[in-house]
Amino acid sequence: MTSIPDEIPSFAPTSGVTEAQHGLHLFADGCYEPGSGHGGWSFVAYRDAVEIASDFGGVDDSSNNAMELTAVLRAAMWINSQTAGEPAIIWSDSVYAVKGCNSRRHIWKNNGWKKSSPNGHGRRRTIDNADLWKAVDLQLSQNALVTIAWCKGHSGIAGNERADALADRGRLSIADG
Repeated sequence: MTSIPDEIPSFAPTSGVTEAQHGLHLFADGCYEPGSGHGGWSFVAYRDAVEIASDFGGVDDSSNNAMELTAVLRAAMWINSQTAGEPAIIWSDSVYAVKGCNSRRHIWKNNGWKKSSPNGHGRRRTIDNADLWKAVDLQLSQNALVTIAWCKGHSGIAGNERADALADRGRLSIADG
């Protein structure tokens, strides 16, 4: 995807979290290998540009979007358990996750986690990754001070690059069986 819709804020600096960026910033990323079906997720937390926490994991029989969403979910869970009530930004390079969190999840929730059909028979089709979206909604609803924002992937943003490497490590942790 070459362009990002205007309503998705972008993280432009190529250096990642800098000393000028105070506060709590988490970078969440997911990855997926179609051949094996293995996926990985991760997040990295920075306070005042210093890494303070990270986590990652692997999932068998997954998808890329599910891993991107799992990464955001795990980041939100960490925020709620470790820094509740503190403003935080979760950065993701997934348009699916960012747009879903910022606008679509509210619509899906109001529609009973279903999406409308173009033919007018709304609320009949279950959204993809509905269980993950419900869990993300629960976590984000607990802290109105959490913002989900888009950053460009694979562009030298230090936090995103670190999260990408950890997500791949999570994917690789799944043994072929």
